[in-house]
Amino acid sequence: MNKRYKWIVVGMLWFICFFNYADRQAIYAIFPKLKDEFGFDPVQLGLIGSAFMWVYAAGAPLAGFIGDRVQRRHLILGGCLFWSMVTVMTGWCGKLWHFVTVRALEGFGETFYMPASVSLLSDYHDKRTRSLAFSLQQSSVYIGTIGGSWAGAWLAETHGWRVGFYAFGGFGMILSLVLYRFLREPKRGAADAAALVESNPARAHDGSIVPQPPSLGVAATLREIFSKPTAVLLMVVFVGANFVATIFLTWTPTFLVDKFGFKLAAAGLSGSVFIHLASACSVPVAGWLSDRLARRFAGGRMMVQAIGLLVGATFVGLVGLTKSVTTLLWAMTFFGLCKGFYDSNIFASLFDVIEPRARATAAGIMNSVGWGGGALGPLAVGIATKYGRHANAVDNMSEAIAFGAIIYAVGAALLILGLVVFVRRDVACLAASPEST
Repeated sequence: MNKRYKWIVVGMLWFICFFNYADRQAIYAIFPKLKDEFGFDPVQLGLIGSAFMWVYAAGAPLAGFIGDRVQRRHLILGGCLFWSMVTVMTGWCGKLWHFVTVRALEGFGETFYMPASVSLLSDYHDKRTRSLAFSLQQSSVYIGTIGGSWAGAWLAETHGWRVGFYAFGGFGMILSLVLYRFLREPKRGAADAAALVESNPARAHDGSIVPQPPSLGVAATLREIFSKPTAVLLMVVFVGANFVATIFLTWTPTFLVDKFGFKLAAAGLSGSVFIHLASACSVPVAGWLSDRLARRFAGGRMMVQAIGLLVGATFVGLVGLTKSVTTLLWAMTFFGLCKGFYDSNIFASLFDVIEPRARATAAGIMNSVGWGGGALGPLAVGIATKYGRHANAVDNMSEAIAFGAIIYAVGAALLILGLVVFVRRDVACLAASPEST
């Protein structure tokens, strides 16, 4: 394993992931523009937001299954080329069904990225650096979200809302073509095998390490994933965490415009920078901490996640309920810090109990259930805003956003349950498996 190149891979994936999130986020920043130009109501805007997530979720298991069987670099770079083309097409839309269709196509293109990228990264980074590598890539999620929100809103105000989609899509296509020259495919389980050789050089010559094990069948792959209670629990928690995350991704710019009187560009920037820049700062720290705790005891990564959700619940509620701009911005910042602690181990915790040949499928299924459930968030807030118990739509939206605090608290409780009951057994089961490396 080339110790320098494995971090270069993180850097290349960082830029691809940046466009993955900037492209999907740009449309949320212009919801007020779409409402003014096309007369879309909150439910219709919620449908536009959810269309991406439903297709993204539906395609994720297939994307993961394919990612365990073909070269992942093709899925990563080919997917980037496809979704970037769809981003350009968004600028051509003029009707509700146009927006729903391109968002669905965007979801299909982007669904191949995450299972393939985290699986590929896990074959460059073993357990000693995996959380840090994943969390550094995760930081691009936040920077892409900020860039998509701010640039999309700023371009909408200065040059028209369509220009941002042309710009992001064009740059994404160029990036995917350039990186085909540099991104290389590792062998499955290469990082764990190399770590085992490093700790016990004699094993390199005794035939017990298989450099490229054969792929698992469908039944064996599913059995590997669903026989681990820890994996199932992590997926359930991801549904709740994503439900909250998608609400903030979709509705924060509109919330700031309607409740606090922000201008569109300021709402696009403030709605993302306070939360996501804080997450970008905290996620590498959480990844570094998680790698060290994971060496000390099974479930160290899950403990970091549980802390993030438990503390973050307070600030989620405060964002929805406060009437002070100052309190709002502080609450968004601390929510972002806590979110980074949870996000740092979304897939690293999962891979602690899943063997390399099933990791892309496991990540795909996790994305499917997480984004499938999370996709209900934007629509739920849209319905609550229009039909809630208050006469004022802003009050209804505020209450719906604050409800996310309860979801975060339940997620923290489930992670603590997993720490106490399941994770030690599942980690030991993987370590005992002859195929784990």
